[in-house]
Amino acid sequence: MSPISLIAKYYTIGTPLYNILLTHSSHVADMAVEIVEAYPQYGADRDLVYQAAMLHDIGIYLTNAPRIFCNGTEPYIRHALLGGDILRREGLPLHALICERHTGAGISAAEIISQNLPLPHKDMIPETIEEKIVAFADKFFSKTELNKKKSLKEARASLYLFGEASLARFDKWTDSFIP
Repeated sequence: MSPISLIAKYYTIGTPLYNILLTHSSHVADMAVEIVEAYPQYGADRDLVYQAAMLHDIGIYLTNAPRIFCNGTEPYIRHALLGGDILRREGLPLHALICERHTGAGISAAEIISQNLPLPHKDMIPETIEEKIVAFADKFFSKTELNKKKSLKEARASLYLFGEASLARFDKWTDSFIP
């Protein structure tokens, strides 16, 4: 099943939420694929990166984020975990890991505990090159300013909320993914 068909399984085509998700995910996927193509030496799987970038936010509809038309009951911070569950049920375990590990620049168990986040007490930090590329590209696009790509400074500023460790991971990726 294509990523767009899978999104349509969970979202009503043409609704504001569907349009937000598809626009945001398309921008992330385009940037992620550009990184894969610019750095062939990393050996990233282009198809996996594209598909996972399109699906990385599939769980947002289950969250309570009315600003982007999400009327679920879960806290928004859980959207990656919820999306991972969906993708696992769909038989996409690698996509699920990319989804689960994209929030911020990943979140460690220590960060989850110290910030009292409603997440399992486990590391949710990107490990594979594909996970890192999707998480990195995601930081440049918001769901509220859909057609604006953030500057590197703006992307870094948005990560500051996740703490110094998350920002340090992002900075390391910047050295790897931006010439």
